[in-house]
Amino acid sequence: MVYPTALKAGSKIAVTAFSAGVSEAFHPRLELSLAYLRDSGFEVISGECLKENNQHVSASAQHRAQELMTFLCDDSIDGIAPPWGGEFAMEVLPLLDFERLKTAKPKWLFGFSDISTVAVALTSRLGWSTAHCANLMQLIGNESEALTAATIPHLMHAQRGYDFTQRASSHYQLHGKSFADNPHTVLNATQPNAWKTTSYSNQATIRGRLIGGCLDTLQHLLGSEYCDLSVLQHRYGDDGIVLYLENAELTPTALKRALLGLKFKGGFSQINGLLIGRNAQMEQGVKDISSQQALLDVVSELSIPVIYDMDIGHLPPNLTLFNGAMAQVSLDNGIGSVRQWLS
Repeated sequence: MVYPTALKAGSKIAVTAFSAGVSEAFHPRLELSLAYLRDSGFEVISGECLKENNQHVSASAQHRAQELMTFLCDDSIDGIAPPWGGEFAMEVLPLLDFERLKTAKPKWLFGFSDISTVAVALTSRLGWSTAHCANLMQLIGNESEALTAATIPHLMHAQRGYDFTQRASSHYQLHGKSFADNPHTVLNATQPNAWKTTSYSNQATIRGRLIGGCLDTLQHLLGSEYCDLSVLQHRYGDDGIVLYLENAELTPTALKRALLGLKFKGGFSQINGLLIGRNAQMEQGVKDISSQQALLDVVSELSIPVIYDMDIGHLPPNLTLFNGAMAQVSLDNGIGSVRQWLS
């Protein structure tokens, strides 16, 4: 694995929206997040593809890809922080010059949701570690929730040899206040949290190198040149792969079809274990099946360990997971932990 240099005071962080941009109503919140980066000691560069949002994107695919390439190839930059995810990051993938990027200085790309579309491609195509974690717009100075507040500190320690453990959160947020209505809002973690497993013993241990992100988009990337589990399996050798996924907007029936599709493609036969984040699609709608039932219908039949309802995805808080890092994920009677070591 190639681990970018850990962030430090004076590091330069570029902020660009290669998926959804930030419309005017959310600009006050964005300014608080940018101020948080500056107060953490970083130099911040704001891109042109940032403060507009039209038809779910900040700019044309060509403009977004060009700006991202500029930042990725600028060796003075240490990190890239999109404000949040969106819908159409996939559009920029064929416009990125991965051959040129092989000669660029690796840099941290961090966030979740549609950000994982590009983050996984960088790990799969270039071998760069990337971070699946809280989005920039969730990071402000008065946020005290432990997993969220630890995001930047983890990135400031992220270098080969870094070894750390995160524990499952005690509560998670089901409904939060709008950043537009209250730019200073913080995580409203009110719902009791418990990781679960398909094991009858309620215990599971999974070990291997991490890769994953938002199922809504990764279902289309897995098996492609942008996320080929066969290539990763060969690269990681005996370490093996731990795949993590989370559902943002797939209805129960769409979720089940997506998981079955991955199963039919052999995706689950190439991994040591599966981690599933909390399901953000809470409404069953007119379908006579819940999201949890759709999930369990597929994963309960797998011959690998599965841990679900983890701190991953659109019902925060989020663990900081380094793609490509070694991890040991453990669950013992509801008590969950993730140990990672960058090796």
